[in-house]
Amino acid sequence: MYPASFRQLQALVLVARHESVARAADALHVTQPAISLQIRTLEENAGMALTRKVGRNIQLTAAGEVMVAFSERILRLWEQAGDELAALQGVTSGTLRIGAVTTAEHLLPPMLVPFTLERPDVRLKLQVGNRAEIVQMLARHEIELAIMGTPPRELRTNAARFARHPMAFVASPNHPLMKKKKLTLNDVLGANLLVRERGSGTRTAVERLLREAGHPLEFGSEVSSNEAIKRMVAAGLGVGFLSVHACGLEFEAGLLAVLPTPAQPVEADWHIMHLTDQPIPKVAAAFQDFVIEHGQELVRRELEGYYKLLGRQRKRVAAAS
Repeated sequence: MYPASFRQLQALVLVARHESVARAADALHVTQPAISLQIRTLEENAGMALTRKVGRNIQLTAAGEVMVAFSERILRLWEQAGDELAALQGVTSGTLRIGAVTTAEHLLPPMLVPFTLERPDVRLKLQVGNRAEIVQMLARHEIELAIMGTPPRELRTNAARFARHPMAFVASPNHPLMKKKKLTLNDVLGANLLVRERGSGTRTAVERLLREAGHPLEFGSEVSSNEAIKRMVAAGLGVGFLSVHACGLEFEAGLLAVLPTPAQPVEADWHIMHLTDQPIPKVAAAFQDFVIEHGQELVRRELEGYYKLLGRQRKRVAAAS
C-alpha cells in the first residue's frame, strides 16, 4: 500500500464521524471536492473501497472501519509526539480535548481560563453533550478527558473526584410555593416538577432523593435541556430540579430562586476521568492535575453568590415560621 498523507487520514476520520462529506469539509475548512479527492486517493492507495453511500449518508465498508481505527491511532500518536517534543523544551502545548455533560458547561470556564492563560500554546477542543454522548466520545477516543457526576459503568476509567456538585429545586420568584411557610416534597411533586432525561446526573439525584423519602417517582415532564427547563420554570410553568452551576445568571437576574425545602441543597461529586487503558497526552494530564488541585476552590468561588442567596432565603423562612 502506498503511503497516505495525514490530510487523507483526517478526511476519512471526519467523513466516518459525520457520515457526510459536507460536514467533514466544514470541519476541515475545505471544499467538498477536496474531501472527495482525499478519500478517492486513499481508496486508490488501499486498493479497495473504504466508503459507500447509503441514502444521504456516507457509511464505512469493512475495510473503511479498519482504516479509520488505524487512522485515529496514527493521528493521535503524531500529535502526542509533538506534545512530547514541546515538553522537552519546557513547553506545555497541544490540543486539550475534553468533554463535559451539559450541566458542567457552566463549571468549566472558571477552570479552563486560568489553565490556558498560563499555557498560551495550548489549544482547546471542548465538547458538550448529554451523558450518553460524552461516554460515546470517550469510548471513541474523540476526547481524552471527561467531566461528569458519576463515572460510567460501561467503560474502564480512571476517575478522580475534584468538587462537590450542588443541585436544588428552583422556581420563579413569583411561584406560589415560594410563599409557603412549610414546604414539603409533596408540594414540589404536585407543582409540575420538570426533570432531565434518564441517565443524567440531576435525574439520578432527584430520583434517589425521592426514593429515600418514600415518594413515588412521578414527574410532571421530562426535558433534555437545562436551558429549556430554566425558561419553562421562569415562565411559571412548573418547578425544576437543576444543578446550581447552571442557574447562576438566572439567580442574579431574579428569574429563578431556590425553593425553601428542607432537602436543599442536594450534593454529589464532580469527577474528571480518562480511559484506564489509554495513555493521555501531557496537556490532558496537566489539566487533570490542575482540576484536582484547584477545582474545589474555583467552584466555591463561583457558588458564593448562590450560598449567600440561600442564606437570605433561609432567614426569611425562619422569620416567617
